[in-house]
Amino acid sequence: MSNVGSPPWCPDMGDGTYQNPILHADYSDPDVVRVGNDFYLVASSFNHMPALPLLHSTDLVNWQIVNHIFQRLELAPYETFAPGKGVWAPSIRFHAGRFWVFFSTPDEGIFMCHASDPLGEWSTPHCLKSVQGWIDPCPFWDDDGRAWLVHAFAYSRSGIKHKLQLCEMSPDGLSLLDEGKIIVDGGVSLPTLEGPKVYKRNSWYYIFAPAGGVATGWQTVLRSRSLQGPYESKTVLHQGDSAVNGPHQGGWVELENGEGWFLHFQDAGVYGRVVHLQPLHWQHDWPVIGCATDNVGPGEPVLRWLKPAVAQSSSSKQPQGSDDFSSDRLGLQWQWQANPQRQWFRLDNTGLSLSCQPMPWRDGQPSFYDTTNFLLQKFPAREFIVTTLMQPRLQNNGDQTGVVIYGERYACLGLSLSEGNSFLTWSTGWVGDRGEVNAQTQHICPWPVDAPAYFRIVVGQDALCTFYYAWDDCHYHAIPEVFAAGPGKWVGAKVGLYSVTSAITPYDQETHHGEATYSYFSLTNI
Repeated sequence: MSNVGSPPWCPDMGDGTYQNPILHADYSDPDVVRVGNDFYLVASSFNHMPALPLLHSTDLVNWQIVNHIFQRLELAPYETFAPGKGVWAPSIRFHAGRFWVFFSTPDEGIFMCHASDPLGEWSTPHCLKSVQGWIDPCPFWDDDGRAWLVHAFAYSRSGIKHKLQLCEMSPDGLSLLDEGKIIVDGGVSLPTLEGPKVYKRNSWYYIFAPAGGVATGWQTVLRSRSLQGPYESKTVLHQGDSAVNGPHQGGWVELENGEGWFLHFQDAGVYGRVVHLQPLHWQHDWPVIGCATDNVGPGEPVLRWLKPAVAQSSSSKQPQGSDDFSSDRLGLQWQWQANPQRQWFRLDNTGLSLSCQPMPWRDGQPSFYDTTNFLLQKFPAREFIVTTLMQPRLQNNGDQTGVVIYGERYACLGLSLSEGNSFLTWSTGWVGDRGEVNAQTQHICPWPVDAPAYFRIVVGQDALCTFYYAWDDCHYHAIPEVFAAGPGKWVGAKVGLYSVTSAITPYDQETHHGEATYSYFSLTNI
């Protein structure tokens, strides 16, 4: 692989301390569970497939992707591009010798998957409740054997906001046994109350739940002697004088030695919702999270701290990024924009071949924005470099393939075929407030037919991106126009590869599709 270098972000400082964020990538709405010496984390994946990434760590600082809970969501909306829908705010628990993940989709309902081996195959998503606007479910199995589920509401679908509801659940997690009861109404002091996580400690029931909104909110903890309530609340983590806005929504985990930790996200705009790790201790049966400024007020996020005192600390690891495409499966860092189709790609000893799939159309024009077969991964840091080598085999006028930065603003640099001639092509666009796509494409220069191309993207501060091209891996030429990346719908910007065509439709079965083979995808620091 070319340009192998240091990873773009490393949270482990190598001296017994760590720096936040521990995951400088868009792992929104994280939840975590400890089983023995292992920690497992899940996060929202929205419309991206495979869905529900599962990350593993032995020290809460060094994480890698080890699985996805499922590959496809067999519901009609996810065969096409459905931005902002899909998997919202999952919870992960270990109970009765099994791992359980509960999640919602905003328009379809509440679902559950389980597995005895988290690295193996999980059960097919099972719908406990078909309903719109019930979101952020968290299961709880009490000491008496009864099971419960607490969830929030999406106002846009349900007309309910700021409230948490408790439902009794069958102990096997397959069904809800009642219609639910509102146990917390945060309309006065806890606006946009959501993302509940339920725990029990010292005969107290606790609900960790963020309030105040994603970008500017805080972490609230509610407690009661009864799961049914009534609950008293306390703000336990806020921005204060720190630079970490809206520190909330996450999960509490306790080590064998009793040491407590809280993982939460921070809305970092174009970079997505990045994950921080905060120390947690208990005082008068209330958690104190982060750096306590006094004995009364909420804590503030730490930027650097001593690593958790686990039995065996991990070597430095980060979620996967670079890929030499030498496996018979796509790396776990890659996701599509909808349920994947096998004909989109193949892997062999030459690398990754992406087929030029028909683009969807919007307002009578082929639309990059709505394309499902972009192969994407998360931004891994504030600054980084992507480099790849591509061998094109374009067949039809309108075929195009290359590198992409994608969000509600997007930019693509690749090779295209037009009137039998090959060109280096620059395509950009953005989505307006009314859903209209403003797009433009220009040919930069001719390119020899079937000649390989090197592409590079340098992502600098403020997500300003410079695209480069080369005939070899030494002499790169910059596209003069610097691209300002933007987030997607509820997600950060993504980077990856694309291979599309505007020449044919999905119904042109006899047409031979063009393709391109990518030898590697290198992702390093600047």
